[in-house]
Amino acid sequence: MDKQILIVDDDDKIARLIEIYLVNEGFTVAKAADGYRALEIMEKEEVQLIILDVMMPGLDGIDVCIRIRENHTTPILMLSAKDSDMDKINGLMTGADDYMVKPFNPLELVARVKSLLRRSSYQSAAAPASEHIIKIGPLHCDKETHTATVYGSPVKLTPIEFGILYLLASHPGRVFSSEEIFELIWKDKYFDSNNSVTVHISRLRDKLEKEMEGEKLIHTVWGVGYKLEG
Repeated sequence: MDKQILIVDDDDKIARLIEIYLVNEGFTVAKAADGYRALEIMEKEEVQLIILDVMMPGLDGIDVCIRIRENHTTPILMLSAKDSDMDKINGLMTGADDYMVKPFNPLELVARVKSLLRRSSYQSAAAPASEHIIKIGPLHCDKETHTATVYGSPVKLTPIEFGILYLLASHPGRVFSSEEIFELIWKDKYFDSNNSVTVHISRLRDKLEKEMEGEKLIHTVWGVGYKLEG
């Protein structure tokens, strides 16, 4: 089945440019010129990834991202003309998996799309189910179904969040640096100014601790990185 990408941008020229590059790579494309139309498409069609512009009239990209995250874990690549660290953090904290600043290189955008799709497509290895399931205290992670539960309650995670959680849970007690996490999960080179790991760890903690009444699973080792302990 072809992977369908939803482009949400009120600038038709930019949307068309992205569409051309994605179609050339074999993707199917759906387009929405506003946030409300994007939400309609998400409810009616199978979408594997969303490219979402922040600055749109009516319902902006931040609000769209928040609404999509209420029901979907579909990877979201956010586009914005704003390039400050706080703008990026705000976009990631609302549920985006990646963030690009306009103007962007279309080839880099395609590379980011492919990277996010790889992260969201878990591989069903021919191994016993027990090898896919990790249990640490109240936390259960199932790699085969890409799901996590705490005290039996499902925790709604994005593909990136699940990838980080499964990585840490697979090596309880081991400290992973931000660089290690980024390169293992994003499959890309890490730069010191990149705060994606910090933002995703923060969001992941919030979701876990909400189900655990404040109890911590992911711990920060200052100056070193992060670890998970039951």
